[in-house]
Amino acid sequence: MSQAAKSERLMNLVICLLVARGYVPKSRIREVVGGYGDQTDEAFERMFERDKEELREVGIPIETGGFDPLGDEEPGYRILRHEFELPEIRLEPDEAAVVGLAARVWQHTYLSEASSNAVLKLQAVGVEADTRSLGAVEPRVGGEEPAFWPLWEAVRDRRPVAFQHRKSSTAEPLLRHVQPWSVLSWHGRWYVVGFDTGREAARMFRMSRIVGDVRPDGAAGGYEVPAPETVREAAASLAPPERSPVLHAVVRVRHGSGHGLRRRATFVATDATTGWDEVTVPYTSNQALAEELVSHGADVVADQPVELRDAVVERLRAILAVPA
Repeated sequence: MSQAAKSERLMNLVICLLVARGYVPKSRIREVVGGYGDQTDEAFERMFERDKEELREVGIPIETGGFDPLGDEEPGYRILRHEFELPEIRLEPDEAAVVGLAARVWQHTYLSEASSNAVLKLQAVGVEADTRSLGAVEPRVGGEEPAFWPLWEAVRDRRPVAFQHRKSSTAEPLLRHVQPWSVLSWHGRWYVVGFDTGREAARMFRMSRIVGDVRPDGAAGGYEVPAPETVREAAASLAPPERSPVLHAVVRVRHGSGHGLRRRATFVATDATTGWDEVTVPYTSNQALAEELVSHGADVVADQPVELRDAVVERLRAILAVPA
């Protein structure tokens, strides 16, 4: 089976369990998630168990249970959104980080379409779906992160890696030897958190500042990953201090888009005639918010303040200047 097919199946499983309003029985999961239905009973059981464990290993919590007090119904599975997202870790005001595979995989068009189909299939077999939960795995338009897949695989396999990393855009890259624990995403930026063996401490690295290839630096299964709570605490402790003062931006957001912006908005004015909403968003840095707005592509337009709009225009011009 190809890596793409497996990634699509994992993505569909996440979407299925995240948007369902209750527990989804295994029999329903087999009908809804592509890749399961054409398996024998025994092969499906093995594949489903492996997929659950792989998602749990990268921090996606799958809960087992049911609502039948007599226990007569088939037990089911679900992912609670508030557990799927990390709590506030002060990396950006009022924004939670998302742990794991889901959001990054959805950037691929064919997976986005397949995931939408999974929601339709859930509804078709009578499982009530809350599509608002899709905001937790919102697709973004952004540059590819070449380091993502090698680091994702390293987290999955518990394999140490080495890479060159810049502390800032102007700094010289330094060689890092890391035991990756998890990948984190917020505002369209991707990070890896893990144990830096050279510094003998937990560290977090922004993937866009990794220079060159991520290469294996040891055998698979070469270390133990701390409990999810420990990984969360490490991410919080490594976060930069909050910036101040808090400013407010006015942006236009296309209907059905910009869920991350809407979640932390202080005011939303809906205009059904234009297909756009006017969203007021608190922020602390023109540069950081501009980078986030650009990641939404044509679905978000910066209106105010002028400094923010100029920062967005500057980034868009820089993207157009990059040779194809």
